[in-house]
Amino acid sequence: MFKKNFLIVILLFSIVIYGQSQPSNLSQNSEFISNFKHLSAQQLLDTAEYYIENNLSDIALACYSLIINTPVKDTDFEQQKKKVTAYNGAAIRCYYMCDYRSAYEFLIKALILCEKINYVSHYAKIYNNIGNIYYRFKKYDIAKLNYAKALNLCHDTASIVVILNNLGSTDLEGGKMDSAFYFFNKSLTMSKLYNDVHSFSILNNIALLYKKEKQYDSAFYYFRLSLNESRKNNKTEKEADNLSSLSNLFFEINKYDSALFYADLSNTIAVENNFLEILAENYLTISKIEELKGSNKKSLENLKKYAQLKDSIFNTDIFGDINQLQRLYEISKTDQQIEQLYIEQQIKERTIYFQKILWFGTLCVLLLLGAGLLFFYLQNRNLNRAYKALFEKNIEIIDIQEKSSEIDREKVNKKVLVNKMQDELIDKIITVMEDTTLICDMEFSIDKLAELVESNQKYVSQAVNTVFRKNFRSFLNSYRIKEAQRLFSEPDAVNYTIESVALKVGFKSRTAFRDAFKEITGINPNLYLKLMQEARAS
Repeated sequence: MFKKNFLIVILLFSIVIYGQSQPSNLSQNSEFISNFKHLSAQQLLDTAEYYIENNLSDIALACYSLIINTPVKDTDFEQQKKKVTAYNGAAIRCYYMCDYRSAYEFLIKALILCEKINYVSHYAKIYNNIGNIYYRFKKYDIAKLNYAKALNLCHDTASIVVILNNLGSTDLEGGKMDSAFYFFNKSLTMSKLYNDVHSFSILNNIALLYKKEKQYDSAFYYFRLSLNESRKNNKTEKEADNLSSLSNLFFEINKYDSALFYADLSNTIAVENNFLEILAENYLTISKIEELKGSNKKSLENLKKYAQLKDSIFNTDIFGDINQLQRLYEISKTDQQIEQLYIEQQIKERTIYFQKILWFGTLCVLLLLGAGLLFFYLQNRNLNRAYKALFEKNIEIIDIQEKSSEIDREKVNKKVLVNKMQDELIDKIITVMEDTTLICDMEFSIDKLAELVESNQKYVSQAVNTVFRKNFRSFLNSYRIKEAQRLFSEPDAVNYTIESVALKVGFKSRTAFRDAFKEITGINPNLYLKLMQEARAS
């Protein structure tokens, strides 16, 4: 892997040297392009990026052309995505070289391919670049529509910064100062927050806004900030643009020497890098300055240069071609929609038979489901009736116990106990168990009961087993559940929770309380409380 990368670096170095000797025909030279043919699509994209950073757009375009012209299978989505990236990259290079027709054509092809492979993440970049072309032709309304589309589709922070800045530019040109400042400020805030490198462009636009508002000190301040950021990030075109803007600023405030100084600095960079639009603006500014200084000959020379460049960059034929491409794209898209509708109709016709079978099957399932629900309803109704009867029985038992507790105690003693000592022990046990403050203590135990009745655990356990036919735990739970039933019958029981009642009657957990309650009453506590409330309401 290291060896391969090393060879690529050597190749690129040799190409740079070769390119410096023949910069004008790099994209046409077949021998030069053949040096790239062995590279993969990703390597070509990386190579193009490298040359873009070094301001060699011709070589970058050659790399993009190789990717675009290499046949790709329809099923190879990764390679298709790389081709979209190449179309977009080629469009940007053509845009900066003022070849707007080619740029637009590349973008339309990228858009069509994106729709074909559903490459949603790249839509925002394409619509933003289409907006840039319309902006160049001063079609600000159309530009803004494309920027708005891009913003709605964008999820990348760096791209959002750029799009917001572009939206601000369209509003600035349309005289919507408040809206423009809002977009610039939001874009700048995001740029600083995420350490984005596009702040130079935002600062330049803020300066233009202040210039329009005739706040020249603020405009100069932001132009200088933008210029410093452009130089720091090696953005030569933006540096030339900033210098050109400073020239216009000084011209507007009648400082002609300073205006010429900045125009000359801008021209030096623009000529070296073929920034035609910036050159044109500089020639126009210089022409106006020379005219004011009385140098009509120099003024006319610069005006001719301006006119020639403007004719080559912006003319009605180029914009007509762009509109024609847009119409062809819309027609192609309509044809695709018609074809898609036809395919969908065929699919519908083929599936009618299966839908009928599905409907019949669904009807059968629904009938079975309805029968099942009816059976479940009847079972549930019978179960509720049984629970209600069980609840009423519990209420009857409670009433009987309250009325005849003393009689029952005497019956039990007469039937089972054989001596006075046992009789006294049982009386003491019952007396203690009826004291809810004692038995509802979570720490209450058979040892505590034996202590309270002045006996020992063995005798107490034997007496409980013999008389009540229960072990101590079941015996204790019966008294605690009885207290819980009493609490549920109180008027403010609606404010109780099952957990709070469980704790009040001495259970350490809701589960233990629920199990004991259902074992003794046959009903879970939630249902018991619900039935108690219904009985009280009726």
